[in-house]
Amino acid sequence: MKLNVSFTPDLIALMRAEVAAGQKAVSITMAQAGTSLKSAWRAQITGAGLGQRLANTIRSLTYPKGRNSLDAAALVWSNAPVIIGAHDTGPLIRSSNGFWLAIPLPAAGKALGGKRITPAMWEKKNGLRLRFVYRSRGPSLLVADAVRLNTRGQAAVSKSKTGKGQVTAPIFLLVRQVKMPKRLDLARDAERALAAIPGSIVRNWVNGQIGH
Repeated sequence: MKLNVSFTPDLIALMRAEVAAGQKAVSITMAQAGTSLKSAWRAQITGAGLGQRLANTIRSLTYPKGRNSLDAAALVWSNAPVIIGAHDTGPLIRSSNGFWLAIPLPAAGKALGGKRITPAMWEKKNGLRLRFVYRSRGPSLLVADAVRLNTRGQAAVSKSKTGKGQVTAPIFLLVRQVKMPKRLDLARDAERALAAIPGSIVRNWVNGQIGH
Protein backbone atom coordinates (compact mmCIF):
# COMPACT_ATOMS: atom_id res chain seq x y z
CA MET A 1 0.00 0.00 0.00
CA LYS A 2 1.35 3.39 -0.98
CA LEU A 3 0.17 6.62 0.68
CA ASN A 4 0.73 10.07 -0.72
CA VAL A 5 0.40 12.99 1.70
CA SER A 6 0.19 16.54 0.48
CA PHE A 7 -0.96 19.83 1.96
CA THR A 8 -3.58 21.82 0.17
CA PRO A 9 -3.34 25.60 0.10
CA ASP A 10 -6.44 25.79 2.34
CA LEU A 11 -4.79 23.66 5.07
CA ILE A 12 -1.60 25.74 4.98
CA ALA A 13 -3.64 28.92 5.25
CA LEU A 14 -5.58 27.43 8.17
CA MET A 15 -2.35 26.58 10.02
CA ARG A 16 -0.98 30.05 9.45
CA ALA A 17 -4.20 31.56 10.73
CA GLU A 18 -4.01 29.36 13.82
CA VAL A 19 -0.46 30.47 14.55
CA ALA A 20 -1.47 34.09 14.08
CA ALA A 21 -4.40 33.59 16.45
CA GLY A 22 -2.03 32.12 19.03
CA GLN A 23 0.40 35.01 18.67
CA LYS A 24 -2.41 37.50 19.11
CA ALA A 25 -3.83 35.64 22.12
CA VAL A 26 -0.48 35.55 23.93
CA SER A 27 0.26 39.22 23.19
CA ILE A 28 -3.21 40.35 24.33
CA THR A 29 -2.93 38.24 27.48
CA MET A 30 0.47 39.64 28.43
CA ALA A 31 -0.72 43.20 27.85
CA GLN A 32 -3.75 42.53 30.04
CA ALA A 33 -1.60 40.89 32.72
CA GLY A 34 0.81 43.82 32.78
CA THR A 35 -1.97 46.39 33.00
CA SER A 36 -3.79 44.39 35.67
CA LEU A 37 -0.66 44.00 37.81
CA LYS A 38 0.16 47.70 37.43
CA SER A 39 -3.33 48.60 38.63
CA ALA A 40 -3.13 46.14 41.55
CA TRP A 41 0.23 47.51 42.72
CA ARG A 42 -0.97 51.10 42.43
CA ALA A 43 -4.07 50.22 44.45
CA GLN A 44 -1.89 48.62 47.12
CA ILE A 45 0.29 51.71 47.37
CA THR A 46 -2.59 54.16 47.70
CA GLY A 47 -4.40 51.76 50.05
CA ALA A 48 -1.34 51.76 52.31
CA GLY A 49 -1.53 55.56 52.51
CA LEU A 50 1.65 56.13 50.49
CA GLY A 51 0.02 58.53 48.05
CA GLN A 52 -0.95 58.69 44.40
CA ARG A 53 2.37 60.21 43.37
CA LEU A 54 4.30 57.13 44.51
CA ALA A 55 1.62 54.86 43.02
CA ASN A 56 2.09 56.54 39.64
CA THR A 57 5.74 55.43 39.57
CA ILE A 58 4.45 51.93 38.72
CA ARG A 59 4.65 51.43 34.94
CA SER A 60 4.15 48.56 32.49
CA LEU A 61 5.20 47.66 28.95
CA THR A 62 4.56 44.70 26.68
CA TYR A 63 7.24 43.22 24.41
CA PRO A 64 7.84 42.93 21.52
CA LYS A 65 6.46 46.35 20.67
CA GLY A 66 4.18 46.74 17.67
CA ARG A 67 3.68 43.07 16.77
CA ASN A 68 2.16 39.87 18.14
CA SER A 69 4.36 37.01 19.29
CA LEU A 70 4.12 33.63 21.03
CA ASP A 71 7.04 34.87 23.14
CA ALA A 72 5.33 38.09 24.25
CA ALA A 73 6.22 39.30 27.75
CA ALA A 74 5.08 42.03 30.12
CA LEU A 75 7.36 44.13 32.30
CA VAL A 76 6.00 45.93 35.38
CA TRP A 77 8.35 48.15 37.37
CA SER A 78 8.64 51.26 39.52
CA ASN A 79 10.54 54.45 38.79
CA ALA A 80 11.14 54.67 42.56
CA PRO A 81 12.44 51.14 43.27
CA VAL A 82 14.30 52.00 46.49
CA ILE A 83 11.23 53.54 48.14
CA ILE A 84 8.87 50.85 46.90
CA GLY A 85 11.31 48.11 47.90
CA ALA A 86 11.64 49.51 51.41
CA HIS A 87 7.88 49.45 51.95
CA ASP A 88 7.68 45.98 50.41
CA THR A 89 10.37 44.39 52.60
CA GLY A 90 10.21 46.39 55.84
CA PRO A 91 14.00 46.71 56.29
CA LEU A 92 15.98 47.54 59.41
CA ILE A 93 17.58 50.95 58.87
CA ARG A 94 20.79 51.96 60.63
CA SER A 95 22.91 55.07 60.42
CA SER A 96 25.55 54.86 57.69
CA ASN A 97 28.22 56.14 60.09
CA GLY A 98 27.26 53.79 62.92
CA PHE A 99 25.92 56.48 65.26
CA TRP A 100 22.46 58.02 65.31
CA LEU A 101 19.53 58.33 62.96
CA ALA A 102 17.98 61.80 63.27
CA ILE A 103 14.21 61.78 62.84
CA PRO A 104 12.75 65.29 62.42
CA LEU A 105 9.90 66.28 64.70
CA PRO A 106 7.16 68.74 63.66
CA ALA A 107 9.17 71.61 65.15
CA ALA A 108 11.98 70.90 62.65
CA GLY A 109 9.95 72.04 59.65
CA LYS A 110 11.27 71.22 56.19
CA ALA A 111 14.33 72.06 54.17
CA LEU A 112 14.17 74.17 51.01
CA GLY A 113 12.19 72.41 48.31
CA GLY A 114 10.21 70.40 50.86
CA LYS A 115 13.00 67.87 51.35
CA ARG A 116 13.48 65.94 54.56
CA ILE A 117 15.54 68.16 56.83
CA THR A 118 18.75 67.07 58.60
CA PRO A 119 20.36 68.54 61.75
CA ALA A 120 23.05 70.24 59.65
CA MET A 121 20.41 71.76 57.37
CA TRP A 122 18.38 72.99 60.35
CA GLU A 123 21.40 74.66 61.98
CA LYS A 124 22.39 76.35 58.73
CA LYS A 125 18.83 77.51 58.03
CA ASN A 126 18.29 78.98 61.50
CA GLY A 127 21.81 79.99 62.49
CA LEU A 128 21.49 78.12 65.79
CA ARG A 129 23.27 75.17 67.34
CA LEU A 130 21.32 72.13 68.41
CA ARG A 131 21.98 70.68 71.84
CA PHE A 132 22.26 66.93 72.47
CA VAL A 133 20.09 65.52 75.27
CA TYR A 134 20.83 61.93 76.21
CA ARG A 135 18.00 59.82 77.60
CA SER A 136 18.62 56.34 79.02
CA ARG A 137 15.01 55.39 78.34
CA GLY A 138 13.54 56.25 74.99
CA PRO A 139 15.16 58.12 72.11
CA SER A 140 17.71 60.82 72.81
CA LEU A 141 17.07 64.32 71.47
CA LEU A 142 18.52 67.27 69.65
CA VAL A 143 16.90 70.39 71.05
CA ALA A 144 17.01 74.10 70.26
CA ASP A 145 17.21 76.54 73.15
CA ALA A 146 15.60 79.97 73.39
CA VAL A 147 13.44 79.63 70.29
CA ARG A 148 9.79 80.40 69.64
CA LEU A 149 7.17 78.18 68.03
CA ASN A 150 5.25 79.69 65.13
CA THR A 151 1.59 79.06 64.33
CA ARG A 152 2.51 75.82 62.56
CA GLY A 153 4.38 74.51 65.57
CA GLN A 154 7.78 74.96 63.93
CA ALA A 155 10.76 76.30 65.84
CA ALA A 156 12.03 79.69 64.70
CA VAL A 157 14.63 82.18 65.88
CA SER A 158 13.29 84.33 68.71
CA LYS A 159 13.93 88.06 68.53
CA SER A 160 12.65 88.69 72.05
CA LYS A 161 15.16 90.54 74.26
CA THR A 162 13.23 89.71 77.41
CA GLY A 163 12.94 85.99 76.76
CA LYS A 164 9.16 86.15 76.53
CA GLY A 165 7.69 83.28 74.55
CA GLN A 166 11.03 81.49 74.30
CA VAL A 167 11.10 77.73 74.76
CA THR A 168 13.47 74.81 74.51
CA ALA A 169 12.03 72.74 71.66
CA PRO A 170 12.84 69.13 70.70
CA ILE A 171 13.82 69.25 67.02
CA PHE A 172 15.06 65.71 66.28
CA LEU A 173 14.67 62.27 67.81
CA LEU A 174 17.91 60.26 67.81
CA VAL A 175 17.70 56.48 67.52
CA ARG A 176 20.22 53.75 66.80
CA GLN A 177 18.02 51.99 64.25
CA VAL A 178 14.51 51.97 62.85
CA LYS A 179 12.48 48.97 61.68
CA MET A 180 10.25 50.07 58.82
CA PRO A 181 6.85 48.39 58.79
CA LYS A 182 6.10 46.17 55.81
CA ARG A 183 3.24 48.00 54.16
CA LEU A 184 3.15 46.29 50.76
CA ASP A 185 3.00 42.71 49.47
CA LEU A 186 3.81 43.04 45.78
CA ALA A 187 4.64 39.35 45.36
CA ARG A 188 1.06 38.41 46.24
CA ASP A 189 -0.39 40.37 43.31
CA ALA A 190 2.39 39.17 40.98
CA GLU A 191 1.64 35.54 41.80
CA ARG A 192 -2.07 36.08 41.15
CA ALA A 193 -1.34 37.71 37.80
CA LEU A 194 1.01 34.86 36.84
CA ALA A 195 -1.52 32.17 37.80
CA ALA A 196 -4.20 33.78 35.62
CA ILE A 197 -2.09 33.82 32.43
CA PRO A 198 -2.67 30.25 31.07
CA GLY A 199 -6.46 30.47 31.32
CA SER A 200 -6.44 33.96 29.83
CA ILE A 201 -4.40 32.78 26.82
CA VAL A 202 -6.91 30.00 26.15
CA ARG A 203 -9.88 32.39 26.39
CA ASN A 204 -8.28 34.97 24.13
CA TRP A 205 -7.27 32.27 21.62
CA VAL A 206 -10.82 30.86 21.48
CA ASN A 207 -12.31 34.33 21.19
CA GLY A 208 -9.91 35.09 18.36
CA GLN A 209 -10.99 31.96 16.52
CA ILE A 210 -14.67 32.79 16.95
CA GLY A 211 -14.12 36.29 15.68
CA HIS A 212 -12.01 35.12 12.74
